[in-house]
Amino acid sequence: MMNEDDPPKTLAMLPMQITNIRATQPPTPGSPDDWRTQLGQIVVEVETDIGLIGVGVGGGGAAGIHVVQTVLNDLLLGRDASNVESLHAEMCRHTSFYGRKGLVVMAISGVDLALWDLRGKAANLPVAQLLNPDVDLTRELPTYSTVFDDAEAEAAFCAGHQAIKLHVERFGNQPDPGAIAELVRRTRARLGPDASVMLDAFARWDIDTSLRVADAIAPYNVAWLEEPIQPDDLDGYAALAAKSPVPIAGGEHEYLSDGFKTLIDRRLHAVLQPDINWCGGLTTLIEIYRMAQASNIRVVPHRGCEPYALAAIAALDPDPLAESGRKWFKCLDGFPATYEGVVQASSSPGFGVSTHP
Repeated sequence: MMNEDDPPKTLAMLPMQITNIRATQPPTPGSPDDWRTQLGQIVVEVETDIGLIGVGVGGGGAAGIHVVQTVLNDLLLGRDASNVESLHAEMCRHTSFYGRKGLVVMAISGVDLALWDLRGKAANLPVAQLLNPDVDLTRELPTYSTVFDDAEAEAAFCAGHQAIKLHVERFGNQPDPGAIAELVRRTRARLGPDASVMLDAFARWDIDTSLRVADAIAPYNVAWLEEPIQPDDLDGYAALAAKSPVPIAGGEHEYLSDGFKTLIDRRLHAVLQPDINWCGGLTTLIEIYRMAQASNIRVVPHRGCEPYALAAIAALDPDPLAESGRKWFKCLDGFPATYEGVVQASSSPGFGVSTHP
């Protein structure tokens, strides 16, 4: 029996038994005509016996849904949803024979984020404040806009962005370094000397091509060259890290803390770019921040303007920078608005998102 002097229990102090887990793949008109649609994003909802529902986003399309609704559902049904970190560890261990990278981890990411959303809702606090009680949720966080062509670049200029990332896979697998350098020169001239310019090669090149491009763009103060070669070519990245005059970024297609520990221990990237919806969720991203900061390596999460990564950026990042979100991913309410190159993290409980009514 509760003593009169005992503080009243809040939802955050009570166990939340998981009663149902469901995953769906929402329609995404305008999404890329590739694996990002074929194996598209999934929305995961974790229901509890206290009436709260956590909402997360993972990946893997129909395959990811199958993982969520079979092995992860069987593992988690009836468990206490408040034990987020231990449940994450169990999901990773339970799937380790076939899921240390890729689709299974993408599915785990969605469940982990739904559990963190529940934790915030139970405490009636935004996730950013759970991570850092002193976080300033009124702070305007700088953003950068990822653009795929000249029209998108011009729109980003006009919207007030002072940092732009140029996707350059349109130049092909064997690009003319001079043509890419000219694009960077025009962008630098348009933005001015103090703005940030980055490049994303989408893992299209080999080492020699990457170095030729890096040499060509180096005079224009490029902040980073992102994922120029395949993500598993670790020796190749070691060569680029040693020889490139432009900082190398990557990690968008890496998974779980063990994968990132290798990148960090070998210092293969100057900038790490985990995707919170793919890499293992917020539990993994927190560990990435911890390891990277201990090694003085910058973290700039993929799609940082979206609400899940943005909570961590606001709470944990000493040098915050949030990448523009996906214009075609509109299946949830509560995505923050970016204006004049800044964005604010949500002050609503959890991640501040909800499914459409």
